[in-house]
Formats: sequence, C-alpha cells, structure tokens
Amino acid sequence: MPKLYWIFMAIVFVAGCKVLENNQTDQDSPPDPPITAAQNLRYNTEIRPIIEARCTVCHGCYDAPCQLKLDAAAGLMRGAHKSKVYDGARLLGGELTRLFEDGNNTADWRNKDFYPVINNEGAGLENNVLAQLLLLKQQNPQPATPVLPESFDLGINRNQQCPKPDQIADYREHYPLWGMPYGLPGLSQENHDTLIAWLEDGGYAAAPPYAPSPELVTEQARWERFFNGDDLKTQLVSRYLYEHLFLANLTFDTDPDHHFKLVRSKTPPGQPIDRIATRRPFDNPHVDRVYYRLWRDPSTALTKSNMVYRLNDNRMAKWQQWFFKGNYKVSELPTYELKVASNPFATFAELPIDGRYRFLLDEAEFTIMNFIKGPVCRGQVALNVIRDHFWVFFISPDALDTKSGADFLADNAHYLALPAEAGNTFRPLHHWRQYAKLQKDYMEVRADYVNQRIEQRPQLTLDVIWDGDGVNDNAALTIFRHNDSASVTRGLIGPKPKTSWVIDYTLLERIHYLLVAGFDVYGNVSHQLLSRLYMDFLRIEGEMNFVAFLPKDVQDQQLAHWYQGAEDDINDYLEHYLDRLSPLHVLEYQTDEPRDELLNRLNVQLDPALNASPYVRQLAWPDALRETFNGLQAIRGQAATLMPEVSHIWVPQDGVYSIIRTSAHSNVTSMLDESSRRRPENDQLVITKGIVGSHPNSFWLLNEADWPVFGKDVANLKTPEDYRILRARFGIGRTDPNFWEISDAIHSAYAEQQPQRAGLLDFNRLENR
Repeated sequence: MPKLYWIFMAIVFVAGCKVLENNQTDQDSPPDPPITAAQNLRYNTEIRPIIEARCTVCHGCYDAPCQLKLDAAAGLMRGAHKSKVYDGARLLGGELTRLFEDGNNTADWRNKDFYPVINNEGAGLENNVLAQLLLLKQQNPQPATPVLPESFDLGINRNQQCPKPDQIADYREHYPLWGMPYGLPGLSQENHDTLIAWLEDGGYAAAPPYAPSPELVTEQARWERFFNGDDLKTQLVSRYLYEHLFLANLTFDTDPDHHFKLVRSKTPPGQPIDRIATRRPFDNPHVDRVYYRLWRDPSTALTKSNMVYRLNDNRMAKWQQWFFKGNYKVSELPTYELKVASNPFATFAELPIDGRYRFLLDEAEFTIMNFIKGPVCRGQVALNVIRDHFWVFFISPDALDTKSGADFLADNAHYLALPAEAGNTFRPLHHWRQYAKLQKDYMEVRADYVNQRIEQRPQLTLDVIWDGDGVNDNAALTIFRHNDSASVTRGLIGPKPKTSWVIDYTLLERIHYLLVAGFDVYGNVSHQLLSRLYMDFLRIEGEMNFVAFLPKDVQDQQLAHWYQGAEDDINDYLEHYLDRLSPLHVLEYQTDEPRDELLNRLNVQLDPALNASPYVRQLAWPDALRETFNGLQAIRGQAATLMPEVSHIWVPQDGVYSIIRTSAHSNVTSMLDESSRRRPENDQLVITKGIVGSHPNSFWLLNEADWPVFGKDVANLKTPEDYRILRARFGIGRTDPNFWEISDAIHSAYAEQQPQRAGLLDFNRLENR
C-alpha cells in the first residue's frame, strides 16, 4: 500500500459531504416560456459574441466559478450555485448538475438551488447579479499595475464568492475591485453599454433557431436508423459505440458547423428525445429498450472539451466491416449489473476484439483525448499519475491473433475489473488491495501469453508497432501534462521524452473505462482515490510495454532511471513482470543508446503516416526559425523552470505559437508530496506552432524579428526578476490594456490555423506575476 495513503485518508474524516440525490431528470417539467424572435435575434447576434469572448473564457467548463456556465444560453438562464463540482474530499457522491442532462428548465435548476444571475421579470437592474457585477467593474476599474494586488485571489481552488441578488450590497462593500470580468480588464464602453441595455430589457437568452438543411436532416435520420436496428448484434454494437462516443462532438460532412451528442433516449427515432440521464454511460437505464439518438448541442465549442468526431460514409463503411461482416452471433444482450457493465471485456465479449481495437485505433487521438480533455483532467492529484511529456505508440492490430486473443480475454476478463464497479465506496483500502492483486495476476498471465506468442513468431520485427497503415496520423501521439490539465496531439512533438508508452487493446480499453466511462467527477473521495491509484498500474503497463522492446540487459537500468526513489512495492511490481517476460528481438541494436535508437527507428517507420498529416503540419516549425527553436528546446534547468507551463504567443505576421514547460520528476508513483519528487534541473521547453494547451498561463506578443532576441533572453533567465523583465518586454499580463485585443487575435489565429479543433481557451490559469 502506498505509504502516503493514510495521510490522504486522514483528510476524509475532516471533510464535508454532499447528499446523493436522485439523478433522473423530471421529464414532465414544463418547458421555459419561449422568447420572441426579436429577442432571440438580439441575443445571438449582439450579446452572445460579447459573452463568449469576455465571459465564457472563464465560465465554460465544469470548474466554472460558481457553476455559472456561459457556453450556452441555457447556462445563463440556469444561473449560479454556491457549491463546487470539484470537491476531492466529499464522503458521498455529489448531486449531478450537468447542463442539458440533470435539468430541463429553470424550475428544475431552482429546485437544485441554482439562483438567477439575470432578472427578466421587469424589476430593473438592482437585483440583477450580472448587471451589478458589470457596473462594479466600471465604477472600480482594475488597478493599472503590472501585477494585481494580493487582494485578488486567483487560485483555481480559491474560496469562491457567489453573491445572490440579495447579497450584492455586501459583496460590493467587501470586494469593490471584484467586478466582472474578474481579475481581467473591464469591457469596452461599447460592449458594457450593449450588455447593460440588454439586461435592462430583461436579459432574454436562448439558443439560436435550429434550421437544418434537408441534407443534414437526411443524414441524421440515416445514422439514427443505423444506431437503432432491432437485432441483438446492432443493439450490442450501438451500446459499445455509445459508451465510447458519448463525449464526442459529432458532425456531418453536409453541415460540419452543427455538433451533435449521441445520447440514450426512452423514445425511438421520429419522436422527441426523452433523454436518459445516468451518472455513467453504462449505468442501468431502467427501460426495456434503449434508443440511441443524435441530440444537437447548442453549446459554444471550448478547447477544453471540443472533441470533434465525423460521421460520414467512410466511417459507416469501416464500422460495417469491423462489427457486422464477421461470422459471429450475439446470443443475448449483456446485463447492466454494475460488475458486468463496468468491465468492457465482459460486457462486449461477443463483439470481435479486432473490430473493437481497430475502432479505438482509427481515432486514437480522440480515444486518448477523452481522458485528457474529459472531466477527470482537473486538479493536480488527478494528473500527477502521468509524466509531463511522453510519446505513445500502439501495437498493430495485424499482430493480434484474433482467436487466441479472444480466448485469452474470455479466460482472464475477471482480472480486468475496474474501480467503477465499486462506485462511491467507503472501503478504498479493501478495494485497492483487491485491484492490485488482480492487476499483478493479470500481468503474470499476460507475460505467459506474450511468451507463447513470441515462441510461435520467432522472427518478430518492428512491424508489431502500428504504422497507421501508412496513412493514419493517429499512429503516434504526444501527451503533455500541464500540472492540473493536459493536452494530446498527433505526431511526435518535442525532443525525445524521458518515457514512452506502447499501448495494446486491453490497455487502451481500460484507460477509457477507468478515466472516461467509469470516472465520476461528482464521485466521492474514495472513488477518485481508487481511480488515481489504479491509473498507476496502467501507466506502468504502457511504459513496460515500451521497455520490453529494449535489450534485456538495459531494461532494469531504464526502469531504474524512470522510477528513481519509487516505493519498494512499485519496484517489486516492475521486476516481477519483466523477469517473466521473454525479450522481444525486433531490432539488432547498433549503439549504446538503444532507447534513442528505438525511438529513431519508430520515427522513420511512422513517417509516411505523419509526414502528410495536416494536424502535424499545423504544429511544424518554419524553416527560418529552426535554429532559434532548437535553442529554446535545448534549454534545461532554471531558465526553463522560470517559464510558465503553457505560453501562447501571438506573432501578427505569422499566427500563434505555444511554448510548453515540461517539469521533470524522479518518479510519478505517489499522489501526494509531488514537490519532493521534482527535479527542476531537468526541466525543458517544447515549442510548437499553433495552440497546445487549453488553459494558458501567459500570453506574449512578438514580431517575427523578435524571436532570436526572445530566445536568447529566455536562455539567460536566472531569477524571478529576470522573468519579470522578460514579461515587461514581451508579455501581455492580466492588467495589460491590450489584453482583450491580444486575446481576440489569438483566438482568431487559432481558428484559422487549427479549424478542426479550435475553441475558446480557458483563462482560469492565467498567471499574475
């Protein structure tokens, strides 16, 4: 058991708790009264653009202050709440407050203690929270100092002040400088006047009218027919697809501007959607028949959650091939009993594993992005299970023996139980021991299985690593951790990282069901603890899969480097598996740096798929700046440490760039006391064109000619004062009068350079130094 576990658990007994309430939406609640066409036009053409550019950038995600989500008009009408979604110390699971899922109208949200922030009942501005906070900012402008005073609490875990209409006077007295936008420059007079006039007239808001083209209507109907066939095979396949796509922003080629969510409904196609809202996508729907429907999402795209997935003829053809062409039958539908439903290897045992794996690989970035961009990626404790920078490769589906693989999974699925089956448990110690034993046993039988496969194929080559079939740029991914958030992108970005992963089908599936389908952001402390601890096993498995390709005599040395100072039980676990595994002779190594040699060979093998990738090209360096950027990426130690974790740089002549600081650690095996494992002398920088990182820590303004000077100045950073001088020269801070101009320019360049994934950035991590 990790030695810091008991320190963490001590927190539980002094923590507050929330009462778990019914998570089903009252589908019979009357809808909100409609607004007039003129009011709708006014909101969507004049008001919404201002709210998105100036408000949603801080009020978009699960961790929006006071749960005031402004990425949709429904969030504005819902209002605010005193409690936080992210509460890592609650004893009971929290009440579900997911917009569009856990409430149908304003009355539903008022019953869940959300209070209004606008007043559309004709009572003027006096009790209008939003209007009063805007006016407070105008009356008390933000200090024109390089750094905001300490009276501004800008930490993401700050005690939030969420005044209700009758508490505004007290708020004004105690926090006169805390008008909105909080901790950022005020609105222009024109924008301010526009919002105030709208609020005086009632502040009516609604989603824009939905007028789909005939082609879009036809496509939506075609796909809903596909998802809702009556035969058992289709029902099982659709359940599998839903549990992997429920977070996706689904689009059609006929009209890619409209985004849809795949949802479960009590009603079949052709009838209004009667959404089934459950805590997790595999929870019991309590209906005889589930229908999978395409619900149009009116929300604004946010970088943090924008995961586009296209539905088109090519996709349909692939799914038909992978899931319906095989000679197999589905004898009966699996139960929704939690022990079965939380284990995909039991639930979907009758579906071909080759098809399941190819489905996950075909959009591997999306598959991984679900846990990188999903609600689990909030908070340092949730993310310190992964390194700050690593590359990911995949075992080729062609290397699988479909029959033996299916038999192996059928015989050993019980070892692959996941923490979701425990729910909001009060016995984390018992369950941790249980899952640790299951994982250890699984790694033993897996090693034996791999050894048998090696004996059957003695002439292994590097072709066992998926090359994207020469065309799919999902073949290699780069993952960055930014302290309490993370990013993933296609391609091999940055210098060679300290660690790399090799992922096979069972590992990829478990990551999804641990951190996406099975993770409950509203769950209690034990659920979140178990999820974090189990992810240790999965990270180790991915890293050991990579190490297995190295010569046997350097494997222990490599793992010792990756796990410096790790606890004894982790080292025993590593040694236990590798001692059982036969060497994978895929290369005849020619150098005394086999890790680098392997990465170089993989880079060459994957080059045909990656070189032509528009996603990878969007992040490529201009040739004229290669020397400067190489110099920046060669920086190691204090100069890198002084830089923010995520910097976005606006170059008027050339668009937007990102600089990511990768923070080095001796190991990432413990969830607490991360500072003791930091190795800042090994910190580095990675620079890319385009946007990487949805939560920028800083903005910068450079001209093309400034790059060499900027690079030299960064390399010479030695003290915080040096950094302040650099910021004064090139930085755009929270108090900069040009802040909103630069923000708009960065978002515009982002949309132009990376249209497939662009969305609004989240400003809650912007630094104040």
